[in-house]
Amino acid sequence: MWRDAWYAATMSEPWQIGPFHLGRNESLLVIGGPCVLEDPSTNDTIAETLRDLCGELGLQYCFKASFDKANRSSITSARGPGLQEGLDELARIRDKFDVPVTTDVHESAQAEVVSPIADILQVPAFLCRQTDLLHACAQTGRPVNVKKGQFMAPQEMEHVINKLTESGGEQIMITERGTFFGYHRLVNDFIGLGDLMDLGVPACFDVTHSTQLPGAGKGVTAGRSERASLLARAAVAAGVSAVFLECHPVPDQARSDSSTVQPLDVLPSLLQSIADIRQVIQRHPST
Repeated sequence: MWRDAWYAATMSEPWQIGPFHLGRNESLLVIGGPCVLEDPSTNDTIAETLRDLCGELGLQYCFKASFDKANRSSITSARGPGLQEGLDELARIRDKFDVPVTTDVHESAQAEVVSPIADILQVPAFLCRQTDLLHACAQTGRPVNVKKGQFMAPQEMEHVINKLTESGGEQIMITERGTFFGYHRLVNDFIGLGDLMDLGVPACFDVTHSTQLPGAGKGVTAGRSERASLLARAAVAAGVSAVFLECHPVPDQARSDSSTVQPLDVLPSLLQSIADIRQVIQRHPST
């Protein structure tokens, strides 16, 4: 029932999210990159690999990396290069590889500063109810992608959407990243994913963060990275418009989320599989 509603909603004009067109007859969007910005060489390797793979498979691509990860398990955890240095690096990547970029915005004052560089502003899950932050992001005129809080029901994201639209936001995407289930566990509720997709804006599925075991490590987040491919395939089969995928050439050396980022060498098969699934559901919308 819910998937029929999604297909009906996207039968005519696709959604516009920055330079991307999302909808039933459009290619899947892959938002991918390291969790936080790495050194330029590593950033380049990731951006080039994902850009080329997505291009070969007919997938849309947006480079993602954070200039700051304010929500860390420990005060000593790596957070990123900071605002100005991070924006300079995102601009360099955007120009060098001719790809759109997105990054987290944690504070209202950052929205206006980040918007000239980022093609999509991303609001972290723990901040998704912050009215001032949502208002500031919407006021920039940039598309806004809000991650659903791990503590929220899918239907509650309707209030987030309303805050954005009432603040002037016109291009909005909502991202599912799992829901708290007891201690150290996130659960992906695919009935809830359907409810999220029924809210009338594009839905993205955060593959790698959904495999997290929050707080389960010693001062760091643990995870089940081997389940990322399973979740990606399931989400694309369900009909999401985009997937969010963090990756790294050597995950153990990643500055953030090393337990969940995907190694680059698994991306060819992973992206091929979701591209194939996307084509199947486009050909058979009622199945």
